Amino acid sequence: MSETANWNAKTIAEFRANEGRVGGVFEGAPLVLVHHRGRRSGREYVNPMMYLPHDTEPDIIYVFASKGGAPTNPDWYRNLTAIGAGSIERGTETYQVTVRELTGAERDRVYAEQARRYHGFADYARQTAGVRTIPVLELRRT
Repeated sequence: MSETANWNAKTIAEFRANEGRVGGVFEGAPLVLVHHRGRRSGREYVNPMMYLPHDTEPDIIYVFASKGGAPTNPDWYRNLTAIGAGSIERGTETYQVTVRELTGAERDRVYAEQARRYHGFADYARQTAGVRTIPVLELRRT
């Protein structure tokens, strides 16, 4: 098991054991487990990630394909956008979501708010400047 897969597995186990709460780098941050199918393999994957809740709609959250500031988009982003749907575990609840990628001013506004709340996202944007724009996905309960 790779170091990343091992870290994800530990985070997922801690999330499930503590009703959606984890410590370490995610302590106090809103976290979801995003389930998605491989666009080529059809295999199911689960990735823990921070999210930003919508201002007024409790059935909408935003996730960020930052990949820690890497120059490429994460596989989960490609899988979710290819299929347009997935599911999430949020706290103790699991539900289906549709996926919509934000663009333009809407994307910029949502990303800026996440970067304001969690400064690591501002660092990721600086690291990817001129290489890629970090995608923002809206996940809406179906």
